Amino acid sequence: MPDAGSADETIRAAFRDQAKSCEKLGSPFMARLCRLAAERLNEKNTVGRRVLRWPGDPSANGDALALRLFGALHALVLLHRDDELEGCYPPNDADDATLWNACEGALARHADFILERLRFAPQTNEVRRSGALLPGFLTIANLFGRGLVLSEIGASAGLNLHWNRYRYVLPNGDCGDEAADVVITPEWHGDAPKLRSLEFVSRAGCDLNPLNPADEDDRLRLLSYIWADQLDRLDRTRKALDIAASAGRLVERADAIDWLKARLARRFPGAVHVIYHSIAWQYLPAAAQRQGEALISAAGAVATHAAPIARLQMEGDSQTPGAALSLRIWPGGEKHLIGRADFHGRWVSWRGWPASG
Repeated sequence: MPDAGSADETIRAAFRDQAKSCEKLGSPFMARLCRLAAERLNEKNTVGRRVLRWPGDPSANGDALALRLFGALHALVLLHRDDELEGCYPPNDADDATLWNACEGALARHADFILERLRFAPQTNEVRRSGALLPGFLTIANLFGRGLVLSEIGASAGLNLHWNRYRYVLPNGDCGDEAADVVITPEWHGDAPKLRSLEFVSRAGCDLNPLNPADEDDRLRLLSYIWADQLDRLDRTRKALDIAASAGRLVERADAIDWLKARLARRFPGAVHVIYHSIAWQYLPAAAQRQGEALISAAGAVATHAAPIARLQMEGDSQTPGAALSLRIWPGGEKHLIGRADFHGRWVSWRGWPASG
């Protein structure tokens, strides 16, 4: 049996590390929950035993165990199934002892529900990442002056496939749908790209576990992984889900490499085919990443000025702060770091595409 002071230390360390990440990303409540779990979680109930004897990698880069656990508790709050727990969640307040007692009580009262949810990896679809990707799309449109074909890898519920249906507040003016309920206002550093009207030829995405924005269970799953004290994210995501639901399902259940191979085989003359992803590529196995890189490069090698290809990425790298925004365009295959952005899209530091000549 694991010793709480030794064998389960890896688990507790994962919760402490997650607390640091949550704090950096603006969720003091979630950071507090993670620290309380690291200190006080025990094996008195089946959920505690399951968590403290977790057989896989509990870290954020592995099974994201802390996010699984607290996603399940947040789901209970969103469903109004536990009054004691809900009374301690934002916008309410409670001291540490009261909060943790409510968590422990919920772990015991709803063990079956929580154990079932622990089986699944957290799934997010951060809408504000559209604000970080937007200047990349504008750059592509300004370079080519053509309609866009959108192909998103790891699209989840497809919220970032509908990025043109949101309104953006940028330093040089508003962009997008002026009447949109979803308004994205990133803190902006650097010049903003030239604004222009955009045309769309096609849009599609893939995900191993796509969520249906019109399905109540899928909506709950997505919302439960948003941190409970980030009420603006919850509100924005609900509104974005409504927009996606009204447009029909665009995300196919598929392996990323199989889907990419089929999508790249299609031809879109007169349009720019944009393959893009945000905080998704890192979750592909290394072999799949190599395959994907080769597929995109091969498609780029035969791209023409009449049917160019672009790859827009927002992914973590070895640098800080935030994630790297990069853009590669074919013919030519030029790739440039065009900026950096907060992982949740709260800020964008924009460099832009190098001027020609």
